[in-house]
Amino acid sequence: MEMNEFAEKVRKAMVEVLGDGYEVKLQEVQKNNGVRLQGLLILTEKQNVSPTIYLKPFWEAYEGGVTLADLIKKILQIYREDTPGECVDMSFFRDFEKVKDRICYRLIDAGQNRELLEKIPHIPFLDLAICFYYAYEGNALGSGSILIYHTHRLLWQTDVTELMSLAQTNTERLFPWECQSMESVLKEIMEQEQQEGCVPEEEERQQLHEEIPMHILSNRQRVYGAACILYHGVLKELAEKSGANLYILPSSVHEVILLPDHHTEDTQQLKNMIYEVNRTQLEPEEVLSDSLYYFDRLEQNVRII
Repeated sequence: MEMNEFAEKVRKAMVEVLGDGYEVKLQEVQKNNGVRLQGLLILTEKQNVSPTIYLKPFWEAYEGGVTLADLIKKILQIYREDTPGECVDMSFFRDFEKVKDRICYRLIDAGQNRELLEKIPHIPFLDLAICFYYAYEGNALGSGSILIYHTHRLLWQTDVTELMSLAQTNTERLFPWECQSMESVLKEIMEQEQQEGCVPEEEERQQLHEEIPMHILSNRQRVYGAACILYHGVLKELAEKSGANLYILPSSVHEVILLPDHHTEDTQQLKNMIYEVNRTQLEPEEVLSDSLYYFDRLEQNVRII
């Protein structure tokens, strides 16, 4: 069954289950890298905010043999748990004074987001683009992000220069950076797998006792953490600490891998690694770039290798 056919099937089933007083509709959502996902929205007159429930994982589960009835139960559970119990006042978002302290930036691939970049204020950075979002934090909706479009910029009567100035301060304040060794990250992952009942292979355990020169740079929340390479003085500090220039491997939009350049001269191998990971380990919307970057601690800049 095709995705669109499945989505309509789910919509009709939800209409029957919920009955009167609910509007159930499908909405295609444009995500990062041109990815478009089919979402389900459930609306009522008493609520002005509802979670977008993406149907792809449900479609895959259905294709794998899970019954439609079980999927509908799960969707209803998500809707009831994630929907605020009352209307959420979003009028503050029209007032620039009320939003400017939480305007942040993130990095996306410029080539894969040409259509999106026409609609949003941004700043080119190598083959990437710095774009802006509002970091939402509230009791009703929890934490999340609202991408800033030209319509918002015009409403607020601001420009890209001011947005960038605010984002440079806010992003570092709200999302402080951290850099962990690959060894500590692997230990963390393996401990989590053990808690979930997965026992790491002996070879993997042995690997942790060896020195791994790679480090993971992200923010503490591990959300859009690849943008930490833009933080003032961060790459300089880490390069001086390692005593070398740094290769920067874009692991995802959420983090980058740093490797001192005295540990390898085989840049093609690093490029192959990036390409392979992007196509086998990540969801398409999480890919940052296929490029390999290089930070020169003397010139104090980042360039593409």
